[in-house]
Amino acid sequence: MAQPPGLPVRRAALRLLDAVFRRGETLEQAEGTALADIRKAPDRALAKAIAGETLRWLTDLDALIDSATKQRLPDDAKARMVLRLMLAQALRLDTPPHAVIATGLALLDGGPRRLAHGVFSAAIKTGGVKQGAALPEAPTLPERVVERWGADKAAAIAPGLAFPPELDLALKDAAETATRAVAMGGVSLAPGHIRLPRGSAVESLEGFKAGGWWVQDLAASIPARLLGAGEGRSALDLCAAPGGKTMQLAASGWKVTALDMSKRRLDLLKDNLKRTGLKASPVRADALTWEPKHRFDAILIDAPCTATGTCRRHPDVLHRIGKGQVAEMAELQRALVAKAAEWLNPGGVLVYAVCSLEAEEGEEQAAWIDAELGLTPKPITVEELPAGLAPTSEGWLRTHPGMLADEGGLDGFFVARWVRA
Repeated sequence: MAQPPGLPVRRAALRLLDAVFRRGETLEQAEGTALADIRKAPDRALAKAIAGETLRWLTDLDALIDSATKQRLPDDAKARMVLRLMLAQALRLDTPPHAVIATGLALLDGGPRRLAHGVFSAAIKTGGVKQGAALPEAPTLPERVVERWGADKAAAIAPGLAFPPELDLALKDAAETATRAVAMGGVSLAPGHIRLPRGSAVESLEGFKAGGWWVQDLAASIPARLLGAGEGRSALDLCAAPGGKTMQLAASGWKVTALDMSKRRLDLLKDNLKRTGLKASPVRADALTWEPKHRFDAILIDAPCTATGTCRRHPDVLHRIGKGQVAEMAELQRALVAKAAEWLNPGGVLVYAVCSLEAEEGEEQAAWIDAELGLTPKPITVEELPAGLAPTSEGWLRTHPGMLADEGGLDGFFVARWVRA
């Protein structure tokens, strides 16, 4: 019997989800194996979109499934996972029901096809096939995430997770912001920034080969902005790859040492430097054992973290990350900051940043640095930030995906700054 068109893509999406839930992998880590037999770029993109929307709306998809069956399907049952995929396609990707049923039931070869067909049909009738009709306006976050963040914070963040993010570019020359925004059909939310509609094919965009810009979320660009113009002074970009902040610093006149321990990611940094024509000194080393030959006028630590702030583009973090991972990252972050603080020149500035929404990795770390490392806080000012953002009363910055909602949102970051007196 011939398999229905599109079945390999759905199998690949199922493999992606299996890697997240059974092995704790990120979607990016899982792509190599899960998409190995999917050659065409549109098919690969569809498989990732199906898996991503399933993860983004998982709690609500499960509620629909449970409302449509008397006997609850186990969380790890293949039938439940297939039904999640089917409903995500019908309710979020506007896939026709006949195509959803044909490809979905084929995934249950030898399994409970009749049950799955009945549950899907009943769940769809709850609100019709119109995109999002049977789902709330914002995703319902997993209980353990709400417990960590608190109900108020979770409620503020959830609306920013309803859709994948648009495409943000950082420009090599901020003076070109207005002209490039018009030429590329985008909008700018800060000097040196352009936002384009999601789905833009990066390598085909104007200026890619010439190296006039690189992809970087607006929030991710803020830490380097807080160091200002380098004027030939020395800066260390700790945990630098794949290079967005290194390129920002180099473009702002800093003499940059870019440190990272991953060869693969450092190779990406080198490729980015070559494409943009910017200069930096890449160093492959473990920051916890590395000793620099000189001190620095500025150190930027975009520390390894749980990356829960990237949940609108990487919804797998909502389901993979728990308290154990948060504690592990927090310990590593303190060790890195303690080492880096020793490498600052007098008057040197340290910026600490994480793309995490966890207080243990952000606010609690800043309070520890204030108390333990002998550095003087240098409060962030509203004038230094993109319009619509403001520092906390402590002079720190906290962003989350629910902010700047009318402009398309941004990633979750925590950023703070100190100076060695």
